[in-house]
Amino acid sequence: MQFVDYVKIYVKAGDGGRGCVSFRREKYVPRGGPDGGDGGKGGDVIIKASSDLHTLLDYRYKKIYKAESGEHGKGSNMTGRDGEDLIIKVPVGTVIKNMETNKIIADLDEEGKSIVIAKGGRGGLGNTHFATSTNQAPRYAQPGQKGEELWIILELKLLADVGLIGLPNAGKSTLISVISSAKPKIADYPFTTLTPVLGVVKYGDHQSFVVADIPGLIEGAHRGTGLGHQFLRHVERTSLLLHLVDVSDFIDSDPVENFEKIQKELELYNPSLIKKPLAVAGTKIDLAHKANRLNKLREYCEKKAIDFFAISAVKQEGIDKLLNYLSERVNKK
Repeated sequence: MQFVDYVKIYVKAGDGGRGCVSFRREKYVPRGGPDGGDGGKGGDVIIKASSDLHTLLDYRYKKIYKAESGEHGKGSNMTGRDGEDLIIKVPVGTVIKNMETNKIIADLDEEGKSIVIAKGGRGGLGNTHFATSTNQAPRYAQPGQKGEELWIILELKLLADVGLIGLPNAGKSTLISVISSAKPKIADYPFTTLTPVLGVVKYGDHQSFVVADIPGLIEGAHRGTGLGHQFLRHVERTSLLLHLVDVSDFIDSDPVENFEKIQKELELYNPSLIKKPLAVAGTKIDLAHKANRLNKLREYCEKKAIDFFAISAVKQEGIDKLLNYLSERVNKK
């Protein structure tokens, strides 16, 4: 299934039904009074979070959503039927923004959480309401009010306990495939993961937790370079960030510089991200025969008081220690 996490849609609440102009027509009653009923209320547009959905794919192809309008009033003081509400279901973690102002309207971060995004118009009053002692046969009624309408942005931010971040080919996909049942695409070239991948991890007697493999970030990601901020938004939801850094002999770049590049991108995108709990994992240690890159990264983390782990997902080295740490940290939150 295609993962879609950003769409724009138009929503329109139902219009209120117009009031009715009507007069009683009864046998032997030569001057029947007004009996026009009121119009029904237009239906609301409601957006509701549902755990049954995991993507905004449906809203990529259908852009316009309209609730039912209220029925018009009728004679004999009959009120028109209210329009039916339109309920739009979205994945848990969806943020709703006004497209014109880009301001957040609601954050549906819990199952069942909902918001009336567009209110239906009120039904117009029938001519019954306008009868007075000096105007006993009013020949007018109110029109129904228009329902609210607007363009909105639906932006999905994944809900996960641990977010795996790092440069492309840092070993994120391999790690999540080893510690959970998730099956991301794995290859020896960059950007094999093009969409975020979620995996549920259960270690020992600890409570299970959710890990998100965030697609590889590169320098300039906050400006949209590479996969850009398309996936940076998913980092905002995580409770703990695990930064993976390749320390194998096959990488020419400096591991500390690689770490600092991604940290800088997080800060430029959202300064609060670098305040999140953070741990670092030096990956592919089975290919780090010289160990100088590994030691340099380890010493840097010790100096910065950052929890550090040396792992090889392929060889399962250091995985138990890492999982025990993640389980304890997540369950303490």
